[in-house]
Amino acid sequence: MAHEPLGTLNPLFKKSGFRIRYVNFGRDPHAQPTLEGYDGLVILGGPMNVDEGDRHPHLNHEPVMIEEAIKRDIPVLGICLGAQLIAKALGAPVTKNRVKEIGWYDVQPTNEGKRDPLVGNFRATEKIFQWHGDTFAIPSGCHHLATAETCAHQAFRYGKKVYGFQFHLEVDERLIHRWLEVPINKGDLEEMKKNPQTAAILEQTPHFIRHLKELSDKTFGKFLNLFGPERKFKHLPSR
Repeated sequence: MAHEPLGTLNPLFKKSGFRIRYVNFGRDPHAQPTLEGYDGLVILGGPMNVDEGDRHPHLNHEPVMIEEAIKRDIPVLGICLGAQLIAKALGAPVTKNRVKEIGWYDVQPTNEGKRDPLVGNFRATEKIFQWHGDTFAIPSGCHHLATAETCAHQAFRYGKKVYGFQFHLEVDERLIHRWLEVPINKGDLEEMKKNPQTAAILEQTPHFIRHLKELSDKTFGKFLNLFGPERKFKHLPSR
């Protein structure tokens, strides 16, 4: 969606020599991009649920792309809704979480996470930004990498190159402020009136955002290593 871009991932990809193509399903919900000519796939967030393919046709196409990317053995990263779509593509259910996580939450790596090339960068507890109401089961054959008190399934890995993160490592302060103004996000905040999240987010973000950027650089830097040592500029087809 237009308000959920790559965030801090964008400059890391560009610095490493990658060309990037965004597909904005908010603008073109019937788009059916392919993986031809691409070396990796990142599936970002959105306010919809994975089972709303009748209202959002791209939700029917994205799992097909994920399955194809896994067959091709290329790096795949899913963030928030993207992680839920990977879980769905791997046969795991996606359901309502017992609470909506909106704001800064404590996330802990599991024992498997501590040994993981990406999540192994995490301290025993990290404050990470969240904005979701659903959760995924850990798909069969996957490694459960991170957990939290309010949402047990925060991250998983399938094989060596496929990662799903429920949390938002990619946000910066400007993006968080932007999300607070998105109409559909305001609806989420309105539902949480008993817990005044907007004020809490504005107060907490300056304290936590610098370390989140450091953590995202380390973690996403490890993700970029999955592409191998070669960095090649390629001519990509026009949109």
